[in-house]
Amino acid sequence: PEPPEGGWGWVVMLAAMWCNGAVFGIQNSCGVLFVSMLRLFGSSEDKQLAFKTAWVSSLSMGMVFFCSPIVSIFTDLFGCRKVAVIGAAVGLVGLLSSSFVSTIEPLYFTYGILFACGCSFAYQPSLVILGHYFKKRLGLVNGIVTAGSSLFTVSLPFLLRVLIDSVDLYNTLRVLCILMFVLFLAGFTYKPLVPNTKDKEGGKKGKSKFPPVKKICNFSVFKVLSYRIWAFGIPVALFGYFVPYVHLMNHVKDRFGDSMPEEVLLLCLGITSGVGRLVFGRVADYIPGAKKLYLQVASFFFIGLMSMMIPLCNVFGALVAVCLFMGLFDGCFICIMAPIAFELVGAQDVSQAIGFLLGLMSVPMTVGPPVAGLLRDKLGTYDVAFYLAGIPPLIGGAILCFIPWVHERQKLKARAKPVDGETTEKMLEKESTLVSDTTEKPLKELDSGF
Repeated sequence: PEPPEGGWGWVVMLAAMWCNGAVFGIQNSCGVLFVSMLRLFGSSEDKQLAFKTAWVSSLSMGMVFFCSPIVSIFTDLFGCRKVAVIGAAVGLVGLLSSSFVSTIEPLYFTYGILFACGCSFAYQPSLVILGHYFKKRLGLVNGIVTAGSSLFTVSLPFLLRVLIDSVDLYNTLRVLCILMFVLFLAGFTYKPLVPNTKDKEGGKKGKSKFPPVKKICNFSVFKVLSYRIWAFGIPVALFGYFVPYVHLMNHVKDRFGDSMPEEVLLLCLGITSGVGRLVFGRVADYIPGAKKLYLQVASFFFIGLMSMMIPLCNVFGALVAVCLFMGLFDGCFICIMAPIAFELVGAQDVSQAIGFLLGLMSVPMTVGPPVAGLLRDKLGTYDVAFYLAGIPPLIGGAILCFIPWVHERQKLKARAKPVDGETTEKMLEKESTLVSDTTEKPLKELDSGF
């Protein structure tokens, strides 16, 4: 059915906005939790403390994306509502159990895997359900929804700092469970307008039945060359993407001591990221077709340059300016993910297209922060880590430049095939009319002779 462009869709948009805020607000505020974990679980004798602690936040962010291909399959089978509700419940259990551990190692499972998998199952349907209700306004709605994480990223660091100082890390995690419980309730608003794959198959047979494996795992999206390039270029660009979110707080402590309010940097990232999502989400609605990708190219170039500039900032004000620019283009990159996927593969395959892409993104986002922590442990400074973190976005952005050109060539080829078929049909019709005319003329002459 044609998307209604509103109605109940506005409620769904607010629920999806809360989902983005709860999931990525917590993930993006991991720098505050990281510093607290260093104090709580670390010791001065541990020479790999930053490396081991970074795995908690890095594994959590990576698993959010790693589970995405599986979540896409479940979303196609059972619908957005069921998957989102169950995912939020699992995330709630994982976050609550994280508040009862006494060493760093159990957090790899409770926070890094269980909580993150629940977040992934809650997050993925929030992207897909928007396409049920919006088409013309999809860019704007995606911008508003993804701005939810910016609102939470702006406010959560200060709240977490106050909570950790007053009630310790464990009780802070229990307070965060409230966000996951509201997310659990928000999942019930995802009223589907398009039947899922299982319902379609059951409708044909008259009973509920699982579809064939080929329909469950839809690898046909990889036949689209422009999507293949996109699915390769984005992960390449993200090897250094998550490094500032994990290590920037500790870098400020190393460079400026405890006198500087490092939470201000996350505030700057969050504010401008929200502005970027709203502005560039609306701008993307006016950019035709796959040319939206040029916005992502520009965002990766600026993110890479800003990462490289972090070690050069010897004044805290300069670091604030860098974070403002980085947040702006971070918002640009995120808000147009779904609209680009719709352009490259179409609405029918967008769920698994996004799922496969997020799954591929999980590897670089998981590996980057621990490598940066290892460099910090070995070299005693984050400078080299931030320089290296800026290189992958530049390379990834260069790869993405080719996609609009490739996509246009594919569309031209697709148009040429039916045109050729139509011309041959017309030629056959002309031949048949000529043959009929030549046979009818002698018959008429014979009739007139009699």
